[in-house]
Amino acid sequence: MDTIETIKEQTTSNPVLIYMKGAPNAPQCGFSARAVQALMSCGEKFAYVDILQHPDIRTELPKYANWPTFPQLWVNGELVGGGDIIIEMQESGELQTLIKSAVQSA
Repeated sequence: MDTIETIKEQTTSNPVLIYMKGAPNAPQCGFSARAVQALMSCGEKFAYVDILQHPDIRTELPKYANWPTFPQLWVNGELVGGGDIIIEMQESGELQTLIKSAVQSA
């Protein structure tokens, strides 16, 4: 399976997926740390891919997503956005609503 196929499979088979630097319990950058804290505050399970362990995905995902930076949050196969957007959505209450409905409909 090529990298783009892997990305498509990951984003469509997980209702909530974050591509990040590191793991949720050991993020490797501040943006990933804040994004994961926001996601965890929603109280639902989510999948993650550590792009530091997958250089092929780190290279191809920005082209596929048309989004240059990490982290990237994907919900129901759609790119939601990066760190700033995730934090803004958490502050407005939108993130929790989005995550809960994605997990419940999965």
